[in-house]
Amino acid sequence: MEVSSDDELDAMTTSGEELIQSILREESLEKIQQLITNGAPLWYQNESEGISCLHAAAYTQNVALTKLLIENGAVWNAADYLRNTAGDIALSFNNEELYNLMRDAGIRQEMLMGLLSSKTDNESVMILRANDETAATSSETFLGSPLIYKQDQLGQDVCMVDIDGEEVGVMMRWEEGIMERTLERMKAECKKTENLRVLNVGFGLGIIDTLFQTLSPSLHVIIEPHPDVLKHMRERGWYEKPGVKILQGKWQDFVNKDRLTELIPEGGFDMVYTDPFSEDYETLRGFFKQLPTLLAPRDGIFSFFNGLGATNPTIHDVATRIAELHLAELGFNVQWSDVDVRQQRDRWGNSRPYFTLPTYRLPVLVNS
Repeated sequence: MEVSSDDELDAMTTSGEELIQSILREESLEKIQQLITNGAPLWYQNESEGISCLHAAAYTQNVALTKLLIENGAVWNAADYLRNTAGDIALSFNNEELYNLMRDAGIRQEMLMGLLSSKTDNESVMILRANDETAATSSETFLGSPLIYKQDQLGQDVCMVDIDGEEVGVMMRWEEGIMERTLERMKAECKKTENLRVLNVGFGLGIIDTLFQTLSPSLHVIIEPHPDVLKHMRERGWYEKPGVKILQGKWQDFVNKDRLTELIPEGGFDMVYTDPFSEDYETLRGFFKQLPTLLAPRDGIFSFFNGLGATNPTIHDVATRIAELHLAELGFNVQWSDVDVRQQRDRWGNSRPYFTLPTYRLPVLVNS
């Protein structure tokens, strides 16, 4: 007798619920292992709260059980209805051992999946790649979407894009404190003080570029693809600023091309920053790979806006550490600084939040 798909689904739901409840009742590891052996789905999340077996293990703070679930393939980054991962629950208990176990599992799984996708020429399955084609995640859709420069109801300058009827911030003035601290850190690491050559990818509100101008760079290259941003830049006189070169297009159009090389005949840039909108992590990683060519061979400084998975603490931690590992593969040592953004991050107005964490992890690396 064939089992219908509905029967199969009912069976998986029953065994998934039994697994979660057995964990919450703190039954023996042997019992849990038997349920897994019998086919209980470790990916299952219950209907009442959206918790998975790994969430349940986090609530019981059972390290041995957590190891067992991870070894059998439990999903580290599943979020419940409150948008918490199992790692977030471990953080709420201040259980460092349990949290590190889940975070490290996430790093291993994502690095492995990234490696497998590169070996098979498949699209990356990294956690930072979104699964929609809206302006928030698709570069082509974003470039075809109109942008709005205005002041929001809180009185801050914002650049917005409409996504399915909802205004989403491309850049908002609250980021200014992060940018100021970024320039401060880059200046502290840069040994060169005159004739600086600066490259920035993604203009937005022009916050970081305005700060770069305070250094009186001899060359200031800005790569920007969006026509509305370019119009905004022209209206504000950026095309006439001394030493400023604006390249109209995506960074992929210019990096390793003759046009960019001609602008830096004596070597690379002394400072490089990137903060493009709607590009996924794999695209950012592609930019990382260009750094040995872009940066001055000695003491070139690089930073980027670190919004990787920045609406969830565990995913952000994993994503940040993966970026650090990928940069290490290229020979770069990232120096991190923590910036308290608890006040700034509340200035959302009606926009969808894109950074909800209390601390911004500021990356700076030196090409030595």
